[in-house]
Amino acid sequence: QVQLVESGGGLVQPGGSLRLSCAVSGFTLDSYVIGWFRQAPGKEREGVSCINNSDGFTHSEDSVKGRFTSSRDPTKKMVYLQMDNLKPEDTGVYSCAARSGRGCYRHPYEYDYWGQGIQVIVSS
Repeated sequence: QVQLVESGGGLVQPGGSLRLSCAVSGFTLDSYVIGWFRQAPGKEREGVSCINNSDGFTHSEDSVKGRFTSSRDPTKKMVYLQMDNLKPEDTGVYSCAARSGRGCYRHPYEYDYWGQGIQVIVSS
């Protein structure tokens, strides 16, 4: 069955970096779009970045543009979210999600499969 498992979260100081990984199984990565979302305490889940694995097209939301980048390694069935120059407002639970299709999808309701989420805390 389809599974997504995130790893790489943790505590980091402001200005630091983390790389989140999303290990996928149960489907062919090339046919799917992977989205990254986050949810801060007391706030709604919001889109962060997405990658179309058929052609490598990526999109990042304005709040993280220039700091966060999605990438993929189809041979390992892995998708990554590189997060640089982290800010306290980046704190939250980060999840990867998958759906079939092309382009990038920016809203949680557009995705069919979800990982369990992983905590990222940016604090000094």
